[in-house]
Amino acid sequence: MTRVLVLGAGGQIARHVVAMLDSDAAVSLTLFARSPAKLTQTPANAKIVQGDVLDSAKLDSAVKGQDIVYANLTGENLDAQAKGVIASMQAMGVKRLIFVLALGIYDEVPGKFGEWNNATIGEELRPFRRAADAIEASKLDYTILRPAWLTDEDEVDYELTERNARFKGTVVSRKSVADLIVKMIRSPSLHLRGNVGVNKPGTDGDKPYFI
Repeated sequence: MTRVLVLGAGGQIARHVVAMLDSDAAVSLTLFARSPAKLTQTPANAKIVQGDVLDSAKLDSAVKGQDIVYANLTGENLDAQAKGVIASMQAMGVKRLIFVLALGIYDEVPGKFGEWNNATIGEELRPFRRAADAIEASKLDYTILRPAWLTDEDEVDYELTERNARFKGTVVSRKSVADLIVKMIRSPSLHLRGNVGVNKPGTDGDKPYFI
């Protein structure tokens, strides 16, 4: 049995992950959310915990005994949230972390799309970069995911780029990112201590198609 804590369980990617793992007898889910009312469906293999990751006592209680922590968080204080997650995992002796961030935190997006992305969300990415730095500096068995601009397309179609490679494409479906996360939950050694960009092949352009 793999015990998985989902932080930010009300998020759209997280909802796909939970749905994909619904009734998986090999997985036990703990869904951690500030607003549990957003969780409209609770799988038989899941329990819900209300809380904020900045509440260290509540977070420690949720992290204790888990095998994997999957964080789907955001906000201007994302770096503080990431540091709280790291501290809790270290205190509770949990090693495996999957953390979703964003493209562009390393100025790795090339060309006109990179210029547009930086002009559009560059300032907002600063706490994402600080979060990534804190995760990489930890001794956790982390994987950082940097998805392209997200769509709600009902498809699983993606490719990956490594930490120091130029980013490809402009978009990727939330369902695709969820598929990758589920693969790592089921095979925890996959992309261990990796930092990967995620995009849909063949979507190069000056900006996302829906803008």
